Amino acid sequence: MTASSTTLAQAAEALEAHRLEEAHGLVRAALAAHPHDAEAWRLLGCVARAGGKAEEAEQAFRRAIQLAPRHALAHADLCGLLSDLDRAGEAIALLDRAAASHNQPAQNPPVWTLSLKAATWMAERRPHDALPALEALVRQAPHAPVPWINLAEALQALGHLDRAVGAYRHALAIDPYCAPAWLGLANLRVIRLEPADVAVIKTALGRATSDLARVQLGYALGKALGDQAAYEESFRHFERANALRGALTPHDPQALDHFAQAMERIAPAPSRESGRDGPIFIVGMPRSGSTLVEQILACHPQVEALGELFELQATAKRIESAPEALPAAISRLTAEESARFGDHYLRSIQRYRRTGRPFFTDKMPANWQLVPLIRQILPNARIVDVRRDPAPCCLSAFMTYFNRRTPFPANLPDLTRYYDTCRGLMDAMRRAHPAHVHLLRYEALIAQPKGEVRRLLDFLRLDFDPACLRPHDSARPIFTPSAQQVRKPMGNKGFEGWRNYERWFRHANGA
Repeated sequence: MTASSTTLAQAAEALEAHRLEEAHGLVRAALAAHPHDAEAWRLLGCVARAGGKAEEAEQAFRRAIQLAPRHALAHADLCGLLSDLDRAGEAIALLDRAAASHNQPAQNPPVWTLSLKAATWMAERRPHDALPALEALVRQAPHAPVPWINLAEALQALGHLDRAVGAYRHALAIDPYCAPAWLGLANLRVIRLEPADVAVIKTALGRATSDLARVQLGYALGKALGDQAAYEESFRHFERANALRGALTPHDPQALDHFAQAMERIAPAPSRESGRDGPIFIVGMPRSGSTLVEQILACHPQVEALGELFELQATAKRIESAPEALPAAISRLTAEESARFGDHYLRSIQRYRRTGRPFFTDKMPANWQLVPLIRQILPNARIVDVRRDPAPCCLSAFMTYFNRRTPFPANLPDLTRYYDTCRGLMDAMRRAHPAHVHLLRYEALIAQPKGEVRRLLDFLRLDFDPACLRPHDSARPIFTPSAQQVRKPMGNKGFEGWRNYERWFRHANGA
């Protein structure tokens, strides 16, 4: 390894640890010795991007590409930055130019450009646009499982269930022990896994070499065993998968309780509401019915559904990076600062907007923790608290694999505690902000959809539209684990599977 490559390796390590000043110094030292090193310029861009210096990052990435026109990582980093800046069209054009520079037939562009194009469109929540690149990828790399998995995820979001199943099965025909493919297939939920699948997943679990693969296969095996009515064995695999996931991304229930109590103590912000337009936040527990509620609102001609967004959490980090200090930081915000952070949030979600409808939804369930922030910086916002009975809600969450980077309770007692903390804060928020927080109970929605939908629309100050009673007719992309379930008519059928595991929930909670 050369002195320059050693320096860059040290810089990458410092960047990974978010020691940005150290990383910047190391990259600059490498560039002083080798000013035409494309990888050094790319790392310089990564450091700038991590520090929030978008313009400097873009210049560095473009310099890296100028020096090495086929540098895939530099293209990936620049595409990600451009997407963050609501310039996805520029990212796609960049990739088209890169593909053309390879002098290959237009129908067979380089695989890496297709992969980045698909990833760019998927990051923009545009699976329709990603589909041609994904289909081209599996034609050019038919013996690799990952392109088939990516194709399946896009097809799943678009509601093409049979094709999604076929793509996952194709990935598994290539690699029968592929953990992400088994997890994806299991997450379709409305399809049944077979006894032969159980045997293969068990073999894959025994051969797995990483904890992440063991977690993914554990959830898939739990689902497959449940499909065979082997509920006790199914539960034990869900239990082990949750425990391992919890070890990888620990959840601190006491810290969350303290955070929620501090948020509850924030004095209500004075109303600065103007006009009617604004965001609709759908919050609550995962697996509470929030996807169905968003699907209902998506059918209204004045509402655009944007799905689960991380932008409010990113805005909170701009206010205060340490979660435990956020409540105090919110309390100190001036009216001018509150307006500025609210504008930042609204600008940041523009990349996902496709229509000029006056209202949009942000359906990130965990935003229940940030309701006081919403009220402070977005006075026009309405908040819908979707609540499901604790046993079905917690059991369904227990059997669902969530983002591996998101700390979440890993056992049923902690899940119940999380549920109670969520309920406590949301009850307090509804008392403090009755005109802006609405409780919608999932069981009532299923039992009396017309009445509950009318009440929801009244709260949002929207006229009733009968299309909202037919959420299964909407063809919009859905990216959550409930995607296939909400494409079926509302009703009780198919939502009672949790009862097969109810005895373990009651035992875990001392009932």
